[in-house]
Amino acid sequence: MAAAGLHSNVRILSSLLLTMSNNNPELFSPAQKYQMLVYHADAIFHDKEYRNAACKYSMALQQKKVLSKTSKVRTSTGGAASNIQAQSLPSEIEVKYKIAECYTILKLDKDAIAVLDGIPSRQRTPKINMMLANLYRKAGQERSAVTSYKEVLRQCPLALDAIIGLLSLSVKGAEVASMTMDVIQSIPNLDWLSVWIKAYAFIHAGDNQRAINTICSLEKKSLLRDNVDLLVSLADVYFRAGDTKNAILKFEQAQMLDPYLIKGMDVYGYLMAREGHLEDVEVLGGRLFNISDQHAEPWVISGCHSFYSKRYSRALYLGAKAIQLNSNSVQALLLKGAALRNMGRVQEAIIHFREAMRLAPCRLDCYEGLIDCYLASNGIREAMGMANNIYKTLGANAQTLTILATVCLEDPVTQEKAKTLLDKALAQRPDYTKAVVKKAELLSREQKYEEGIALLRNALANQSDCVLHRMLGDFLVAVNDYQEAMDQYSIALSLDPNDQKSLEGMQKMEKEESPTDATVELDGDDMEGSGEDGDLEGSDSEAAQWADQEQWFGMQ
Repeated sequence: MAAAGLHSNVRILSSLLLTMSNNNPELFSPAQKYQMLVYHADAIFHDKEYRNAACKYSMALQQKKVLSKTSKVRTSTGGAASNIQAQSLPSEIEVKYKIAECYTILKLDKDAIAVLDGIPSRQRTPKINMMLANLYRKAGQERSAVTSYKEVLRQCPLALDAIIGLLSLSVKGAEVASMTMDVIQSIPNLDWLSVWIKAYAFIHAGDNQRAINTICSLEKKSLLRDNVDLLVSLADVYFRAGDTKNAILKFEQAQMLDPYLIKGMDVYGYLMAREGHLEDVEVLGGRLFNISDQHAEPWVISGCHSFYSKRYSRALYLGAKAIQLNSNSVQALLLKGAALRNMGRVQEAIIHFREAMRLAPCRLDCYEGLIDCYLASNGIREAMGMANNIYKTLGANAQTLTILATVCLEDPVTQEKAKTLLDKALAQRPDYTKAVVKKAELLSREQKYEEGIALLRNALANQSDCVLHRMLGDFLVAVNDYQEAMDQYSIALSLDPNDQKSLEGMQKMEKEESPTDATVELDGDDMEGSGEDGDLEGSDSEAAQWADQEQWFGMQ
C-alpha cells in the first residue's frame, strides 16, 4: 500500500499493527517492526504532521539499533536469509534525512544540522550534502557550506543550484567552472554551461552590466531562447541595475511563457506597485494565490499593494506572513522593513534591512532602505558611513554615486559634493531616474528653474515617468507656464492615478485660475479634511486589527 501511495490507509493499518506488536512483542520480528515504524512515519509526514513524523522516525531508528544487534547474532550463526532481508529494509540514512527534513520545515535548523552531521561523510548522498550546504549557509557557516556544495558538484556536476550556491559564497567562477569541465566535454550540446556559470558569477559579484550582456548572449542562442529561468534572471539583473522598464518587460515575457510562474513575481509586483499600477498588482496577487498560497511571493505582492495604498499595518502583516513562509525572502524583509519605517518603528526596520543585506549583499535597495532609516532618525553620520562603504565596495556607478549624493544632500556642508556626484552619475547614465530626481531637487533648492526644466525634458525624451512629469509640472509653475504645467500633471496622473502630489499641484493651479470660486473651494477643502479624519480613524482601527493578527501569528 505504501508503494501505491495509499498513505491514509497505511497510517491506519500500521497504527493497528504497531499496537498489536506492543501488546505482543513476539508477534513481529525486529525487522518487520522497523519497517512498520518507517511506513507509519512516512504516512504522518505526508499528512504534514512534521513534529509527530520526526518522533516516529526517531522511534524507527531506535528499533534499527535493536535490529542491528540481533542481526549480528544471526550472522555469526550463519543466517544468510536475515542478511537479504536487512538489505531490503528502508535505509537508516534515508530515515535520518527525513528527520532533518521535518526539522527544516519546523524551522529547527540546528536540530536538522545535528542529525545530518551525524551521518559519516562517505555515506552522505548528494541530497544530504545539498540540504547541509543550504543549512550551513543559512546559519552563516560559509566554509562548511562551500565544502558541502563542492561535494554535491563532485557527485553531480550538473547540480546548477549548487553552482549558484558556491558563486553566492564568493567562490570564483573559474574554480566552479573547472569542476564541471569533464561533463561539458563528455556530453554534447553543453557548451552553454560555461557561459551560464560566467553570467551568474557576474550577478553575485554585483557586476550587473556584464551579467546582462552575458545572459543576453545566452538568451539569443536558438537552443536557449525563451527559457523562463534565464528571462527571470535577466529581469532581476535589470532591476538591480535600476532599469525598471526592461525589468518589467522581461518579467512580463517570462510570465507569458509560463502563466504559473511564481519565482521572481514578488519583484515584478513590487515594481508594478511602485510605478502606480495598483489594479494590475491586485490582479497579479490574486492569480498567484490561486496557484499557491504556500509561497512567499503572493503575500509580498499583496503587501506591496497595501504599502503603496498607504495601508502600512496591513503591509506589515502580509510581509511578516511571507517571512514565515520563507525566511530567506529578501523582498519580504524589505517590505516589512519599509512598513515598519513608515509606521515610525525605525529600530525594528533597521533589523530587517540588515538581514536583507546579509542575504543579498549586491542588492542596493537593501542598503537604500537602511540609509533611509538612518536619515529618518537623524543618523546622518551612520548614513554617510554606509553610503561611503557602498561606494568603495561596489565602485563608482550611477547607483552608488546617487546613493552617496542623497546622503550629502541632507547636510548643507556637503551640497556641492552632492552636485558633483550627481553630475558624474548622470554622465554615466543620463536616463537614471533617481539621479535625475535628486539633481532636480537640488536645482529647485537653488531656484534654477530653467536648468531644471531642461534636465527633466531631456530625461523624459526617452521615457515616461510619473515623478519626472510631476516635477516638470512643479518647475513650470515656478516660471508661470501654467498651461503646460497642467498638461504635465495630467500625464503624471494618467501614469499613476494615486499620485497625491500631482493631484495637489493640479488643484492648487485650478484655485489660482478661479479666484472667484475660492470661498466655495475652501468649503470643499474643509469637507475633504473631515473625510480624511474619518479615514484616519478607520486606519487606526485597521492597524489595531492587523496588529492583533500579527501578534496571533507570532510575527512581532
